[in-house]
Amino acid sequence: MDILEAIILGVIQGLTEFLPVSSSGHLELAKAILGDTSVPEESLTFTVVLHFATALSTLVIFRKEVLEIFKGLFQFKWNEEFKFSLKIIISMIPAVIVGLLFEKELESFFGGKILLVGCMLLLTALLLLLADKAKNTDKKVSFWNAVLIGVSQAIAMLPGISRSGATISTSVLLGVDRTKAAKFSFLMVVPLIFGKIGKDVLSGDLNLHSSDMIPVTAGFIAAFLAGLLACKWMISLVKKSKLSYFAIYCAIVGTIAIGYALLT
Repeated sequence: MDILEAIILGVIQGLTEFLPVSSSGHLELAKAILGDTSVPEESLTFTVVLHFATALSTLVIFRKEVLEIFKGLFQFKWNEEFKFSLKIIISMIPAVIVGLLFEKELESFFGGKILLVGCMLLLTALLLLLADKAKNTDKKVSFWNAVLIGVSQAIAMLPGISRSGATISTSVLLGVDRTKAAKFSFLMVVPLIFGKIGKDVLSGDLNLHSSDMIPVTAGFIAAFLAGLLACKWMISLVKKSKLSYFAIYCAIVGTIAIGYALLT
């Protein structure tokens, strides 16, 4: 992988992590178009690094909310901050279980599975259309909501299903306020990304060779900067109920991906 390719993939990750169009799906499509020949493990490693960059951009945008989560955890008082922190933890559990029990199976889905990506993009389009039709409310995320949103996040570990699209759509369909749904969606993934990076570093599974460091670093920086821009933009779009535009986009890209996979 050269530097330009890494930057392109970084920008794609930074934009699509927050927009409900599946960052992992777009990365897999971009790798196929750019002729990336990484084996699934290396492909997933680069994807995780780029997700780490966008997790950092989330921390920058939501630094006040992140501080409130930490304060809530260590106050040990049954207040709104503590309850919100517990909801974030609860939402992480399904993805943690799936990630730990099916890590090798998940790795096999990365590295050129274009047909799978196309089908999952169509599923994402359907979710976004349903959410766009839902009525807006001012409800907060409940504990039961956190469980269901967590399940949708676990399912969205498949490339092509938008994590933000799945979690925001699930929240909105459950009657949660759109702005609160977007913020919860972006915050709930941060601990998972940091946990995945920490696990891979400690276990030695982070397959980064010295020759890869410059392009990976370039991709990391590109994803971080693009993520800063896309995060605020997405919150504004969700508030204005513009999810149907992304549904159309996902349907078009998904159909093209399926056609490409079947014809090549």
